Amino acid sequence: MSLAIIHSRARLGIDAPAVSVEVHLANGMPSLTLVGLPETAVRESKDRVRSALQNAQLEFPGSRRITISLAPADLPKEGGRFDLAIALGLLAASGQIPAAALQDCECIGELALSGELRPVQGVLPVALACREAGRRLILPRANATEAALVDGVELIAADHLLALCAHLRGEETLPPLPAATPPTPPAVAELAEVQGQEQAKRALIVAAAGGHNLLLFGPPGTGKTLLASRLPGILPPLREQEALEVAAIQSVCERTPLQAWPGRPFRAPHHGASAAALVGGGSHPRPGEVSQAHNGVLFLDELPEFDRKVLEMLREPLESGSIHIARAREQLRFPARFQLVAAMNPCPCTGNMQTLGARGNITYHGQFANHRKGGDGNARNDQLPADAGIR
Repeated sequence: MSLAIIHSRARLGIDAPAVSVEVHLANGMPSLTLVGLPETAVRESKDRVRSALQNAQLEFPGSRRITISLAPADLPKEGGRFDLAIALGLLAASGQIPAAALQDCECIGELALSGELRPVQGVLPVALACREAGRRLILPRANATEAALVDGVELIAADHLLALCAHLRGEETLPPLPAATPPTPPAVAELAEVQGQEQAKRALIVAAAGGHNLLLFGPPGTGKTLLASRLPGILPPLREQEALEVAAIQSVCERTPLQAWPGRPFRAPHHGASAAALVGGGSHPRPGEVSQAHNGVLFLDELPEFDRKVLEMLREPLESGSIHIARAREQLRFPARFQLVAAMNPCPCTGNMQTLGARGNITYHGQFANHRKGGDGNARNDQLPADAGIR
């Protein structure tokens, strides 16, 4: 058979859209053409696959005219996650493995030059999509523990391409995966460990019970950050679907979901964080802090120090529980349903939440000295209202 179709998955935000890897071998001038909007890392996969097949004692059909299509063509493809699918497609098209063994399978994984299977990011969304499609998942063994968090999907995990091919041909059996054991929940800080601050602890309990946002106001060193870090410990446990949503976001953010499974996330970005870091973005949009705090707590310490434009971007996730990122090629939606906890210090001139006192107003007006003077040095007080700076 000179044509083989292998199912795989791309990465688009926190989703895993289906990709068909079509491999065709034809007579003619020996060449290898890769089409379907591949990026640099994907175009380089043909060299990795060639070396991996040769080092795994398998035949690379280099004497044929090879065309590899990644469909749909309008979907961007990135990374080395298609290496395994391309290699299996070449082997199936050249008759080295039975194509029937791959009909109900999806493949994902990067290949080393030695033929070893390397782990990839974003495996959990792929496993969720495989369960919905009713297919088995072939993946590197290093990703099997993460994919095993999804119940109802059959995993075929291997360490080396040669062992995987022997399994598909029915010659050998892959070692069984270790028995799935429930991950140990991470240790959480207890609110009972906080001494004093009864009024603030009462506010935390009310916020946890009702899902309210919270503002902590007080001088430095009074325990605002300590109290905020205790909020995840008094929130209800995550349901399975909520835990999978959190783990899927962590999976595409280059973190291991098992490290915090199944606890609620607690994110505390620095007050100098940019808008893209807070809400997500980039040429290939990735989840920001608001999405990484999904089903958990987002803590903004030193709230007045955050840029106003950055804070304005919190309106959409606070109102709708999601954030939309628009790019020229696509529009992505990231979940962002979190509890917002903010902390701030008193005004240095009044000692309370008032923005400015009498002396502060004098200082505030002094900031407009350059604007009150024209180029000739004459004062131009008419440019400012009489009550400017007074609130």
